[in-house]
Amino acid sequence: MSTRTLLNLGRSGLAALALSAVVAGTAAAASAGGWRLEEGVSAPSYAFAEPASSNLNIDVVALVCEEAGTERGLQLQLYLSTPGPLLPNGASPQHLKDTAHAEIAIDGQAFPIDILFAGDRVVLADSQRQQAPVLSKPLIEAMQAGRTMSLRFDLVSEQPGVAAAFDGEAAIDLRAGSQAIAAMRRCAEPAGDHMANASVASP
Repeated sequence: MSTRTLLNLGRSGLAALALSAVVAGTAAAASAGGWRLEEGVSAPSYAFAEPASSNLNIDVVALVCEEAGTERGLQLQLYLSTPGPLLPNGASPQHLKDTAHAEIAIDGQAFPIDILFAGDRVVLADSQRQQAPVLSKPLIEAMQAGRTMSLRFDLVSEQPGVAAAFDGEAAIDLRAGSQAIAAMRRCAEPAGDHMANASVASP
């Protein structure tokens, strides 16, 4: 899929600013493998967790409910632990590919995704809703029902003659996030659509 700069993220002006403050103020707010919902509100707009394992400069992974035209959709947003681009540990920004590739793998099922850059975060999406990047319903359902989600990236240029391969990966425990993902679906989906799938996974 493609890599590009995202100029307009709708509700990110609110949700992402709030989440940035949480991430900056509490680097260990989400224990490894755990999930936390936005606090102090009756209808949370994001949930976040630290990767259970990673060789990338990712601080937290957030599932964010964003405006998508006149509707809402979910995005996976990565907040980095260091300034600069998303990179495997020890890699040089000078070796980044012009066009990176990525996929989300959940319990053996792979979903190719777009990588979008927006200020202090990286946005992952595999679909669009009213021209806004969002996660597709099959991917969201797989997240809620899954056990482990792997974010796989091919970011760094290979040596001549070497085949392209994923060089960065972060694993996220989904078993601890079922309820948080369900809450984000309630934010993004019409009540009728969500209720039909609300019990996809057990906590």
